[in-house]
Amino acid sequence: MQIEVVDFVAGARAARGIAVVIDVFRAFSLAAYAFGRGARSVVPVASVDLARELKSSHPDWLLVGERHARQLPGFDCGNSPTQLEQFDLRDRTLIHTTHAGTQGLVNAEFADEVLTGALVNAGAIVRYIQSKNPDQVTLVRMGHEAVERCEEDDACAQILSARLTGNRIDELSLIEDLRQASSAQKFFDPVCEWAPAGDFERCTQLDKFDFVLRLSADQELPSLSRIDC
Repeated sequence: MQIEVVDFVAGARAARGIAVVIDVFRAFSLAAYAFGRGARSVVPVASVDLARELKSSHPDWLLVGERHARQLPGFDCGNSPTQLEQFDLRDRTLIHTTHAGTQGLVNAEFADEVLTGALVNAGAIVRYIQSKNPDQVTLVRMGHEAVERCEEDDACAQILSARLTGNRIDELSLIEDLRQASSAQKFFDPVCEWAPAGDFERCTQLDKFDFVLRLSADQELPSLSRIDC
């Protein structure tokens, strides 16, 4: 199994084999929490305009997303796992657009399979990949706004790579160090009401969920589905 680690949208476009598109703060942590609370489907889109069009066509769907980490005007919810808890998600479909994570999903069109990557379901991701035993795995770190590396996506890629190759690393220290990461400071700043402190705790709960989220690209409207592992 060859493992390649790449970055941003360009990396997603170059991804081959099984691609794991990583966005820890907060897109794919939120998606996992949504499925954990009974969501039926998550539709990732790159464009804000398309997200709004889908909401107009499906008013019962939940419109979730951000730009520059802040909830978009007219959206039901920001990109916050904590904020998402106010909604009943059972059997609901979410429309999801973000600055980084969803951009990677829609651009990984040459990979054989596309999974979301986060700490909260890292173990399930590894088990799924091992069960498939692919020749190639591409870990795509989406980073801050898909233009700058960030500590949390780097840490997630390190953990996935180490587990896949059987190497031992100090995972707990990696995660604890994220409290000092520049990308985490918004969660501890009372001024940033759009990034509640609860989001940090939720996004860094390693191995909380035992499922992967796979992009079903053979549909007219690609969406994420849950596969238990």
